[in-house]
Amino acid sequence: QLVESGGGSVQAGGSLRLSCATSNVMVSDYCLGWIRQASGAERVGIVSIYTHSNITKYADSVKGRFTISQDRAKNTIFLQMNDLKPEDTAIYYCALEKEPGSWWDDDNYWGQGTQVTVS
Repeated sequence: QLVESGGGSVQAGGSLRLSCATSNVMVSDYCLGWIRQASGAERVGIVSIYTHSNITKYADSVKGRFTISQDRAKNTIFLQMNDLKPEDTAIYYCALEKEPGSWWDDDNYWGQGTQVTVS
């Protein structure tokens, strides 16, 4: 189970922090991360993290502005989004890989999503 929270509306240049609460995912080294889907567009993976090794990977579009982190004790990952731009407007989904190595191939379990709007 993946439950996102923290979306909202913000002006360009502002910040938001998303959270994704998971259920017993962090007992193994799974790949978790965030995918976003703008209206009328395909979903795009933007950042991932391995829950044990803490290895991260960022899409170029968010590198330097977004930071993924985790609190394994709380089974939660976070996405700190700074310097937000109108093009960051999308539904943001927390995603868990279905198979090892599948995350960036978009073969994932999703949460329900949270809307982020930047004006």
